[in-house]
Amino acid sequence: MACRGQILPKQALCQRVGIDRGTGRGRICQQGAMMLDRFRDYWVYGGSLAGVILLIVGVGIAPFFGMPLLLIYLLLPIYMLHQLEEHYDDRFRTFVNREVGGGAEVLTRGAVFLINVPGVWGIYAIVFALAATVHIGFGLIAAYTTLVNALAHAGQALQMRRANPGIYTAMLLFLPASILTIQALAGIKDVGAAFHGLGLVVALTIHALIIGYVAVRRTATL
Repeated sequence: MACRGQILPKQALCQRVGIDRGTGRGRICQQGAMMLDRFRDYWVYGGSLAGVILLIVGVGIAPFFGMPLLLIYLLLPIYMLHQLEEHYDDRFRTFVNREVGGGAEVLTRGAVFLINVPGVWGIYAIVFALAATVHIGFGLIAAYTTLVNALAHAGQALQMRRANPGIYTAMLLFLPASILTIQALAGIKDVGAAFHGLGLVVALTIHALIIGYVAVRRTATL
């Protein structure tokens, strides 16, 4: 399996902060570093299981939500299932490094973790909380981000004339889920063009930052 890399060797990580690996604190530091490595390398498998659980929970809470809020909620577990197809066995990172980086590591395991866990799970959770407690229109951030991601997968597949990691769930789950959510929110009087603009701008910005990061890394490896 391709999930064996390290951000820093565990001993060097502990030594860098001045902890002798032969002491009790050193062993605790090493165990902590190993645990962080496991979170970084295997997040997608726990995420897919969490996605299934959240879908089941969604059945229970559906009677208490209106349809627009329920659709916003469902975008997170749907994304988690998409991530399993996309990142299983580290294949998305491998794909990007091969096709974009020409074999160079333009996308690291640490970057993949940050993009997908705080960058997707965290943002979608915050968006849902804002939609539920502040204004339902904030849900368009998650809806447009999901739609833009689906279109990015489709565009890349058309350009390369072959499938990419995540393309099937992007087409089968992302497209209908994001379009239904946008349509549901568009039918709410208080959700005007400003919220649609906010959602689209945030979605495009997130994807532009990821593309920019990969481009900078690629330039640095040339």
